[in-house]
Amino acid sequence: MKIAPSILSADFARLGEEVKMVENAGVDYIHVDVMDGNFVPNITFGPSVVASLRPITKLPLDVHLMIADPEKYIEDFAKAGSDIIMAHVEATPHIHRAVQMINQAGVKSGVVLNPGTPVESVNYVLSEIDQILVMTVNPGFGGQSFIEETVKKIEELDRLRKENGYRYEIEVDGGIVPETAEKCRKAGADVFVAGSYIYGAEKPEERIQALRSVLD
Repeated sequence: MKIAPSILSADFARLGEEVKMVENAGVDYIHVDVMDGNFVPNITFGPSVVASLRPITKLPLDVHLMIADPEKYIEDFAKAGSDIIMAHVEATPHIHRAVQMINQAGVKSGVVLNPGTPVESVNYVLSEIDQILVMTVNPGFGGQSFIEETVKKIEELDRLRKENGYRYEIEVDGGIVPETAEKCRKAGADVFVAGSYIYGAEKPEERIQALRSVLD
């Protein structure tokens, strides 16, 4: 099981230190939420932030594109040092093309499903991706409450993976605390994004260990 702190909730003035702190605490990925103020009602990072993080951490940079027309930016984020790039099926009419572009860029590919989007919308790309992210809140802001109905989606994706021999990991993002992480793990999730739960704590290392205790 992998823990991926979201730097959306980090102190941007100390971003390098915040990344090194969670890396030293034993996390597995750094999750980078890219928002354009169009597809979601918030604006965050561009490729330059990924490029600035690349030299300071050995951890995989898990880049979540919450942007319209993600195809326009895949190459830039790949060149900046992303290890995984994920695009929303709702953000493009050509999700298969987006996945192909990510794979051709030499990084791991992923697709993302909003809470109201069914698994059927990505059935025809599941064989070509390395990761699928199930949003367990509506994207745009940290600190939201977990949407219980999304657990069924995780279970469905785990069933399809087993039945078809797919290689993708199932990632979850939104309202992840030990209680919800355990539910998602039992449903079949592999990667757990936590932002405010980790970075909003006085002792983030203890929060990471609390997650680890229910995941391992």
